[in-house]
Amino acid sequence: MVEQAHGVDAQDDGTPAVAVLGGGVMGEALVSALLTGGWPADRVEVTERAQERAAQIAERYGVRTGADNAHAVQRADVVLLAVKPNVVPAVLTEVAPALRAGALVVSVAAGVPLATYESALPAGTPVVRVMPNTPAVVGKGASAIAPGAAAGEEHLALVERVLAATGLVVRVAEKDLDAVTAISGSGPAYAFYLIDAMAEAGVLLGLTRDLATRLAVATVEGAGALAAQGEHPAVLRERVSSPGGTTVAAVAQLDAHAVRAGVVAAARAAFDRSRELGRS
Repeated sequence: MVEQAHGVDAQDDGTPAVAVLGGGVMGEALVSALLTGGWPADRVEVTERAQERAAQIAERYGVRTGADNAHAVQRADVVLLAVKPNVVPAVLTEVAPALRAGALVVSVAAGVPLATYESALPAGTPVVRVMPNTPAVVGKGASAIAPGAAAGEEHLALVERVLAATGLVVRVAEKDLDAVTAISGSGPAYAFYLIDAMAEAGVLLGLTRDLATRLAVATVEGAGALAAQGEHPAVLRERVSSPGGTTVAAVAQLDAHAVRAGVVAAARAAFDRSRELGRS
């Protein structure tokens, strides 16, 4: 592969140099968030082994790209691991000798525990785990961050700064990340499932698929915006529900078909699977 650039060699203006390892969907979302948050493009480098994809990222964002993870981390203050969970151990082995003293390592790889990073990296390396979700690519994500043993307030604040443009960012203990995965990590799929079901219902009731889908998407988006204002969802639901009206009849059918229990069961299954992946 022909690298687009090697390292970050721009004059240091005080902005931490960032290496994003992995140029997939989440890696690109992180790059976009960094630039939206004010990071200079010449302080960001992305590693991506697929030459065509690397060229695409370089052209789209003006950041440096390359294929050598170890080379990229040599001059990075923050290393963002956006690789698949199964390759995390190999990448850690690759970059550990090249990591700068004091560099912050941040991982968005699902299910890989902090202990895996801390055992593979030099002693005292600050590590922060992040559980993001896919709406981060449009700035509407929900991410939870959990610190490792050597990560302090300054490291968490830096991660929050990095993720600021992706949406909501909350702090949790690592033990809670499986529950976060079940609700926000896998949660977009639940919402997409509901949107698809609403659109299908519209088609069955005589609407065109395009119109039914547009109405379903806008309705879920609007409902989320109202819920974000802070009122309890049950209160908002009651406000839509006139006695003896259409909404009451509809919600009664949701209850009859155990939709609430199904969502809870789905989240439990995601939680259990996340714990299994963390032990593998």
